[in-house]
Amino acid sequence: MTAEELQSGYVFLLDKPLDWTSFQAVNKMKYKLKREFNLPKKFKIGHAGTLDPRATGLLIVCCGKFTKKIPEIQDAPKEYWTEIKIGVQTESYDTEKPEILQQDFAHITQEQINEALGKFVGEIEQKPPVYSAIKIDGQRAYNLARAGEEVEMKSRKTTIFYINDIKIDLPLVSFTVGCSKGTYIRSLAHDIGQELGVGAYLTQLRRTKIGDYTIENATADFLENEYRFEGL
Repeated sequence: MTAEELQSGYVFLLDKPLDWTSFQAVNKMKYKLKREFNLPKKFKIGHAGTLDPRATGLLIVCCGKFTKKIPEIQDAPKEYWTEIKIGVQTESYDTEKPEILQQDFAHITQEQINEALGKFVGEIEQKPPVYSAIKIDGQRAYNLARAGEEVEMKSRKTTIFYINDIKIDLPLVSFTVGCSKGTYIRSLAHDIGQELGVGAYLTQLRRTKIGDYTIENATADFLENEYRFEGL
């Protein structure tokens, strides 16, 4: 890899670790590349699809002229390995906020869970989480929510292509979900809990695929490896 190649266009597949924002990961990458290859100040770099801090997995970073590919990559279908916990909820629909509204789930059967999951395959109406980066009157929804303000999220159409590899070990349920751009898996977890009547929230999320790019080809050492990029 050379500075010329990076500026002509390069795609990195990163395995984003837990509790890093996508913005932090790209900034770290930019700093290291500029330091390693003496790149100009205006070197272009950006990610093709945000991952929440509490999610791990595939983050695609485009450099140089390949930043033009970002919209195309963002539009591609996504795949996630997902784990939810039923019988309890959180305000953020994930592990950012503490558990609330615990309910008895002893009556819930595997058949009911499989049936509930099946109802979400296809085109669905989904409300994004209040704790999301969507802008409302110019402000991020999560900033408004964290300030204690009432936030009304509008429903939007999204598509769940499949839910498979379902494993049930109550109160935990894990599965692989394929979905269209703009799907919030946190909202899917919450909505599954509402369908079951006992609540649920997202405990783990790992993005495994974007279009033809897969997590198997991603590197997890970009944060630890201070200078060299042979593994990318």
